[in-house]
Amino acid sequence: MKKAIVLITLFVLPIVIYLFFATGITNFGKLATLTENVSELDFAPNDISLEGKISVLGFLGKDVESKKGNAFNLNQKIYKRFNEFEDFQFVMIMPKGTEQGVEELKKELEQLADVEKWKFVFGTENEIHAMFNSLKTNLRLDNQLGTPYVFIIDKKRVLRGRDDDEDDGIKYGFDTSSVADLNNKMEDDVKIILAEYRMALKKNNADRIK
Repeated sequence: MKKAIVLITLFVLPIVIYLFFATGITNFGKLATLTENVSELDFAPNDISLEGKISVLGFLGKDVESKKGNAFNLNQKIYKRFNEFEDFQFVMIMPKGTEQGVEELKKELEQLADVEKWKFVFGTENEIHAMFNSLKTNLRLDNQLGTPYVFIIDKKRVLRGRDDDEDDGIKYGFDTSSVADLNNKMEDDVKIILAEYRMALKKNNADRIK
């Protein structure tokens, strides 16, 4: 009897605890809805849109060289872990005139990962400001039309984030210059939103079978 209790304690109990917490995250973890009706990318090529995709939206600005470190952080900490999810994409809004800098950035990123789901959209200053303002955050673009922050947009063009963050209160975006922010917060939030859609897909498939 004692051996059985010891075996249960050592092997079975940890598995039960893990399943409990894993189920809890899947069933109850959900990102807050912060801004609805984020603008669509009307100035983008026809094959790039926010509708129907889970998007990481960013604004790298005119000085692409100065934002390479941010892009590499994002690529290594988030993109490489989740880019196999079918409807997941990274969309970077760029000022017109940065095309050459973007091509150089893509070549460097290609050495680290497949960049198929990195999408770069070029717009005018007015288009970029209008797009950013539609997020309705407490953040601002700098004078180069850039920001180190990226944002999670769901398939219905809703900005998702945290409304009870321990540091920021309402957390609209994630600082790509901070590996800690990407590791400790953004990674978790991306996991949650992908889990939301996996569960919804499973439910829809189950409903069709009934």
